[in-house]
Amino acid sequence: MRRELLDNGNIWQKADGRWIGTVRYKDEFGETQRKNFSAKKKKDLQVKINKYVEDFNNQLKESDETWKPLKDSMKNWLQVYKYPEVEHTTYDRYECTAEHQIYPYIGSKPVGDVTSADIKKLLSAHMNQGLAYTTSKKAYQLLKMYFKHLYTEDAIDCNPMEMVDMIKKANYLAAQGKENKAQCDLVTIFTEEEIEKIRAEAFKKFDNGKPVYQQSAAYFLMLNTGLRGGEVCGIKNSDIDLENRVVHIRRGVKEIHVREEDLEYNGRLEVRVGKPKSSTSMRDIPLNDTAIEMIKSLQEEVYLGEDAPLIPDENGNFTNPRNMRNRFYRILKAAGVERKGLHSLRHTFATNLINGVKQPDGTIKSLTLKQVADLLGHTTSEITEMYYVKRDNSRLSGITDNFNF
Repeated sequence: MRRELLDNGNIWQKADGRWIGTVRYKDEFGETQRKNFSAKKKKDLQVKINKYVEDFNNQLKESDETWKPLKDSMKNWLQVYKYPEVEHTTYDRYECTAEHQIYPYIGSKPVGDVTSADIKKLLSAHMNQGLAYTTSKKAYQLLKMYFKHLYTEDAIDCNPMEMVDMIKKANYLAAQGKENKAQCDLVTIFTEEEIEKIRAEAFKKFDNGKPVYQQSAAYFLMLNTGLRGGEVCGIKNSDIDLENRVVHIRRGVKEIHVREEDLEYNGRLEVRVGKPKSSTSMRDIPLNDTAIEMIKSLQEEVYLGEDAPLIPDENGNFTNPRNMRNRFYRILKAAGVERKGLHSLRHTFATNLINGVKQPDGTIKSLTLKQVADLLGHTTSEITEMYYVKRDNSRLSGITDNFNF
């Protein structure tokens, strides 16, 4: 409960001539308290009371969240409550969202003055300025967590987010003149033709026989295992069991912001080796013939021992996933293939396993959603189906020919 002044002071004179004053207020437990003052002269007493009331109000402003600018309050909430409980990469994303999609719109407004209308205007501004729907939704979700915390802690009397729903995706995209496609149609994959172009470029060699691109076999290892960029960078040689055709995923490599003691980002980035993305990401991945060939190629290119990374950097340390990504973009550009994220290799792997691969006898060999989800390290098969598998409508051609009603 917040402290509160009940009056600005009452003054009276005692029989002996002394002046007495009292200020009533509620303490943090809701109990009424009194602060007493005395002076020989009335004007001196009034000065004392005025000073106390001014200090009391200043302390209220300093301690009362509703008086603080939203930017200051949210930064403090992120540092005190979110930094200890989320992955550092997740915290970096929260901070980036707040800096770019929240503070410029309502950051200077006192927390207690932020209304539902302000949030709706912020979302509409995102939409009208052409921001991606997912970008705006991240800002909405961050605001929802923040105001829920303040309301739960009784720091604010009402939660402005209770009356605000995220703009429907169809309406958001329509306002931007964009088509609202099904999520599975938005999944980016590489076609067989594109893969062959990438392969031809990735394994090019100079006239002296040296490869044009370092460790390019890593991309085809990803294409044949569905590994994330951070996971393939985190593989040690000791994690690989070629005899049993399996690789054990036990760690991931991430790039995070370096922070000072006050958690302020100092402009530097560092590579951090730690646990994989989730508990289900700790898994064993079976290796097909191509994956084994790619591993052998990487070890022939650079091998620094069993406890060393499969894909070391120039200093023998774990490779920064950003460097892997940038190298991949160079290969795509040189191969004349449309730029797609490194994650598209993972999407391609999942899509091919679900949609199936045609066998020499004409049959289609495929895996179940549950099997692919386990290979990818997903907690549910719904994630795999919605965000990783591109729909193949060509498979529907002619399937109703024998159904005549």
